[in-house]
Amino acid sequence: MTRIAIGVLAATIMATPVMAQDHGAHHGHAQAPPGPLPAPPSTAKPAPDPHAGHAMPSAEPTEPTDQNEKASGNFEAPSPGPELETPAPPEAGSGPPRAADAIWGANAMRGSRRELQQMHGDYPLSWFQADRVEVQAGNGADAYLWDLQGYYGGPTSRFWYKSEGEGQFGQRVDNAEFQALYSRAIAAFFDVQAGVRQDVAGPDTTYAVLGIQGLAPYMFELDAALFLSHRGDLTARIEAELDQRITQRLIVQPRAELNLAAQDVPQLGIGAGLDSVEIGVRLRYEIVREFAPYIGVEQSWRVGRGVDFARAAGDAPRATSLVVGVRLWF
Repeated sequence: MTRIAIGVLAATIMATPVMAQDHGAHHGHAQAPPGPLPAPPSTAKPAPDPHAGHAMPSAEPTEPTDQNEKASGNFEAPSPGPELETPAPPEAGSGPPRAADAIWGANAMRGSRRELQQMHGDYPLSWFQADRVEVQAGNGADAYLWDLQGYYGGPTSRFWYKSEGEGQFGQRVDNAEFQALYSRAIAAFFDVQAGVRQDVAGPDTTYAVLGIQGLAPYMFELDAALFLSHRGDLTARIEAELDQRITQRLIVQPRAELNLAAQDVPQLGIGAGLDSVEIGVRLRYEIVREFAPYIGVEQSWRVGRGVDFARAAGDAPRATSLVVGVRLWF
């Protein structure tokens, strides 16, 4: 009985494809194979998102789609950077010129700004320099010379004083002058100066002074001034010098000076036009930055009518001198 049941089951299984083919041929169409069975629902939990809770930047700024939303102010544009712990007050963008005043108040910030200005140099300073204090040895008698200047004041407005003079040992001072000037900055490296000059050697002469002083391109120190005397004589002086550092302590300094006049000044022995020219070079060694002895050579010429005035006074119109001196400042 068991063998009969097994045989009937096998015949039934083998007959199934044949019945399927007969059914398909009956209709004239081939049936598509059955698709994959749907996967059973998974009970595993999804992996946590590492970016969950973070606002991701958008590639394009979000614009309000409704004019009412824009007018109501409910639209909030995405911030390009991290959010501030304390948002800026509304008047920070359209209020006072300095945004800090909107937070702390103008009175509180005024003192802070004053301290900041003082830290960056807005406070009075005093400075003195003996640019040339030297002995000159030439064909005639040995001579001496001084060239001093200094100031007191702030970075843009200062009181400036200058003094120059020269003479021969054992004789009276030939030339000596003092200047008191008000100096005002007109550029990053230039001041305009105005004041008075008083000559105390030779004929007593007082001048009104108008000049400019500063650092020209290529590091030339320039000092130029016009002098109008109480007699109406107009003269001018131009000085230029350049420091060329050979080592950290050894410096060579070329220097030139021109003196001019609008007219002859017989009382002072000055000729009209270019009256005199001085060209020299000095080599100094900075023992410390504030103290530097030097040696050098200087050549001077009287030009034009100045030659006649020099010969009339018994002076040579041309002279070469060896110089030894010291430069100091504090």
